Amino acid sequence: MKELTIDASIDSIPAVTAFVDEQLEQYGCPMKAQAQIDIAIDELFSNIAHYAYNPEKGLATVRVEVIEEPLSVIITFIDNGHPYDPLAKADPDVTLSAEERAIGGLGIYLVKQSMDEVTYEYKDGQNILRIRKKM
Repeated sequence: MKELTIDASIDSIPAVTAFVDEQLEQYGCPMKAQAQIDIAIDELFSNIAHYAYNPEKGLATVRVEVIEEPLSVIITFIDNGHPYDPLAKADPDVTLSAEERAIGGLGIYLVKQSMDEVTYEYKDGQNILRIRKKM
């Protein structure tokens, strides 16, 4: 397991993505899965940066674990910001046109569709969001 603690800001997204990608490359992660994970990182870390501590600033921890059976990566995002479960919101109605749809929620929806598992818990004053993707 590898871990990175970094400022919860938009400017940190490239460093978080590079940190995770470095771990994925060690295990020969297929490019399609890596691209899906990178998009999920962008969406999830953006949400932390925008909403976790607003208007204050804080830190976020990203933890990468690789499990063997089946070969999968688990990425955990941890922050001490305001409690918020992004999975509690109903999925957007993607059958509607962009003009008819309510704003928001599409990024989390795409993460849920592209990952094998997405979980959230608020524990000991921390938001803990995990994504799992089979490699």
